[in-house]
Amino acid sequence: MQHKKRLVVLSGAGVSAESGLQTFRDSDGLWNNYRIEEVATPGAFARDPKLVLDFYNMRRNDVAKAKPNAAHFGLAALEKNFNVNIITQNIDDLHERGGSTHVVHLHGEIFKMRSVKNTQKLYDCLTDIEVGDLAEDGGQLRPHIVWFEEPVPMIDYALSFLENADILVIIGTSLQVYPAASLINYVPRGTPVFVVDKKIPDHNVRSNFHLIEEPASTGIETLTKLLEEYK
Repeated sequence: MQHKKRLVVLSGAGVSAESGLQTFRDSDGLWNNYRIEEVATPGAFARDPKLVLDFYNMRRNDVAKAKPNAAHFGLAALEKNFNVNIITQNIDDLHERGGSTHVVHLHGEIFKMRSVKNTQKLYDCLTDIEVGDLAEDGGQLRPHIVWFEEPVPMIDYALSFLENADILVIIGTSLQVYPAASLINYVPRGTPVFVVDKKIPDHNVRSNFHLIEEPASTGIETLTKLLEEYK
């Protein structure tokens, strides 16, 4: 049997947005009319835990109602011909529901929670989290989300895939949020890079890039055709 090439996908908010999930970059740094500083930092949680928990409870409900789109299904279908690992900045589970079997969530997962005292032990979270909901260790439960100003614990794990990639696909992200934006620098020199986004920044384009300036849900068809010669 022919060895499948290692295809790594970096996915971002543009993929989820086409399933109706709003992102904080949709309107001048607002996220459902909240500022990042109000709902997505450790300081925000310390000042007003109820506001932060309510915000993520709303997001969890939104994700539960959302459905995978053509981009999610198309990326899952690539597993037929490639060894696919998806590294996503998204906190939803739409890649998994779309059929992808190996997904690394850089910024956490909305359907998981943890104690403020322990970053390692995770619990499933399918309902709202309220102030006063405690973990086994007595710590307040919080969403398993990497907030701004917090370290990204999955970054080193993600690097292990990028360093061995035969092909890189960047879809639905402008790669402006660090440290995720630096990941592209870790793929081997000369690796073909396919960029799928409705607006591709000129300053990020390199000679080994193949540009598909379309929304993720339609660009996935073009991508799949271009990848035929790399099987």
